[in-house]
Amino acid sequence: MSPSVLDRSHLSDPSRAHRVVVKVGSSSLTDDAGRLDVDKLTALVDVLAARRAAGGEVVLVSSGAIAAALPILGLPGRPRDLATAQAAASVGQGALIARYTRAFRGHGLRVGQVLLTAEDVTRRGHYKNAQRALTRLLALGVVPIVNENDTVATRELRFGDNDRLAALVSHLTHADALVLLTDVDALYDGPPSRAGAKRIPFVGDPAEIAGVEITARGSAVGTGGMVTKVEAAAIASAAGVPVVLTSAENAAAALDGADVGTWFAPAPRRVQTRRLWIAHAADVRGRLTLDDGAVRAITAGKKSLLAAGVVAVAGEFEAGDPVELADLTGHVVARGLVAYSSEELPDRLGRTSEQLRAAFGDGHDREVVHRDDLVVLRGRIRRAGGVTSVG
Repeated sequence: MSPSVLDRSHLSDPSRAHRVVVKVGSSSLTDDAGRLDVDKLTALVDVLAARRAAGGEVVLVSSGAIAAALPILGLPGRPRDLATAQAAASVGQGALIARYTRAFRGHGLRVGQVLLTAEDVTRRGHYKNAQRALTRLLALGVVPIVNENDTVATRELRFGDNDRLAALVSHLTHADALVLLTDVDALYDGPPSRAGAKRIPFVGDPAEIAGVEITARGSAVGTGGMVTKVEAAAIASAAGVPVVLTSAENAAAALDGADVGTWFAPAPRRVQTRRLWIAHAADVRGRLTLDDGAVRAITAGKKSLLAAGVVAVAGEFEAGDPVELADLTGHVVARGLVAYSSEELPDRLGRTSEQLRAAFGDGHDREVVHRDDLVVLRGRIRRAGGVTSVG
């Protein structure tokens, strides 16, 4: 990211915010019946084409494939079972990209479809391939249109919503800014429908909004909600990418650097993509409860987690799966990739490395979570029905 992109006013200058990732959700592209609204799609394309005409580069992360398929397949609403949802995504993705192709062609611009899975940003070989493809598309003057590959993605290995995908793509492409467009004009200090709720214009660090109550529910045609937008902003800002969160109607104003929506300031240095994935995008499969000494070791001491500090195990997981690490009060302090399965680990709880070697033999005294596979979480956000980590 260019170090000159320090505040929202710099977004108006494509020479300073040259490469921008824009994410639009299904709710911003559909009509009241949940069908793809061509007028809304065209209005967004007009804004992005103007940015290109001004000399900037744009990567569009667009939801809407399943919504585009509803009238084609005669479905009354978003499918709830995975097989039908994947089939709808397959049908709708073609319809969606066709609409984008037509709209951008009106501005003399070409588009390229890029469908990604979680592996494409977590496995190094896949990551490099995706990065090369996106970089080359931009060099050729093409507008990449990115979506999750819902047709083949499984529950265990998927982003789950395009907000997280957009944040990771902004890091993947070394974007100068991320613009998250939704059906709400900004982040508020409470549910926007609540009397007296106020817009939060600036977030310098995710810890500043710890305790903010945020609605998790998405639209009838989408999968996210404001929670996923804030989580995506935390991912991108942790990677050094500034974020504007606002409504699709404010897209042009946001790219002009106007005081709309909520601005999330970037962290001073980028985080490795793999660590971003562990912290924010991985679907955790279990939880380990740690004693106070282990919590201090992995947070303040930046040490690996040893079996001696684990007091309880919950969930079913295999070695290499992501798990939450919680203190004795249940507060989640970190996430990491566990080195043992949920069947192996209980017999090792509370044992020192020497005791592990004596009981199980050499080579069975490895860390439960190595520090290179561990990310400490900085803050949390309250939401209806639960709590979600944001940093």
